[in-house]
Amino acid sequence: MRQRRRSPRQGALVLLWIAPLREPRNPIMRATVTVAHGDRSQLVYRPDYPDPIAGPGEVIVAVAATALNFHDIFTRRGMPGIKIPLPVIVGSDIAGTVASLGAGVTGWSIGERVLVDPVSRDGPNFGMLGEVKDGGRAEYCKAQATQLLRVPEGVSLEAAASLPLAYGTAHRMLTTRGRVAAGERILVLGASGGVGVACVQIGKLLGAEVIACASSEAKLDRLKALGADAGINYAETNFFEAVKERYGKPRISGGGGVDVVVNFTGGDTWLDSQKCVRLGGRILTCGATAGFNLATDARYLWTFEQELIGSNGWTPEGLMELMEWIAAGRLAPEIDRVFPLPEAAEAERLLEDREVVGKVLIKP
Repeated sequence: MRQRRRSPRQGALVLLWIAPLREPRNPIMRATVTVAHGDRSQLVYRPDYPDPIAGPGEVIVAVAATALNFHDIFTRRGMPGIKIPLPVIVGSDIAGTVASLGAGVTGWSIGERVLVDPVSRDGPNFGMLGEVKDGGRAEYCKAQATQLLRVPEGVSLEAAASLPLAYGTAHRMLTTRGRVAAGERILVLGASGGVGVACVQIGKLLGAEVIACASSEAKLDRLKALGADAGINYAETNFFEAVKERYGKPRISGGGGVDVVVNFTGGDTWLDSQKCVRLGGRILTCGATAGFNLATDARYLWTFEQELIGSNGWTPEGLMELMEWIAAGRLAPEIDRVFPLPEAAEAERLLEDREVVGKVLIKP
């Protein structure tokens, strides 16, 4: 702020700049660090991790919450072909408040509520937070200013942190790539995970009939409460047989089956997915958690004129639309549990053991 003070000798007005007071920050912070590839013992809680400093074009975000994703687990285990600098703080879905600004950053103010787009799309700075750069399992996180998205009123920082990798990916896969329309019937495999729950909720929001696949009746009950029209317990029933029984076997003359299968599990589910799809239907995928070496039956591909559609990631515009849906009361991200930083290993165990429905958050 500026204050006016009169010079005692010359009687002139002198403008003095007095910097606004900010709460001093320690040179260290609390963080959970992935120190090496391997099992969950490689997650180490550190109360003395170096505090990040904003360089030109960068900001420091005081983390309010970061969401877990299976990508964090893949990063810890090691991903073929992707070199990870270790140690690294994982956590890519980050929401919080602006804590400090680097040189040249304009348009942002200290204390503003922000969601961080996990991917820096800025030329030489390209990379993903929580993978090749430190992410959100800490008190503070450094990002490019171009990665910030304002969180609207009526959207909690916890809800915002739930969005990018799961809801953002599901949003783009179903809308831009998959062209899901009102009245279509979609089958969602792995529906109880982060992306799966997002597909159930967004599918219903788009006006589709949604059939959710999960491994227990308890999970299916929760998915139905979130909007699923029907459920298939794949631990007890082959999902293709269940689809055939309920909706009829797809025919080359038309009818039967489903319009869309969402399959990001891969593995041995691919052939049965093809068998579920009606004439001219689509199979959407954004991953392969159970294995990427898939067997495709070309006979179904050409006979039923199937479309196999891949989708990779999200867009900032999609994340903003999701936050607008939350603010309007149309969408409520499903948050299963919240853990403190020192319990990150237990949070990852729940994901690995498939004991959650929706998102798990970590708060510093």
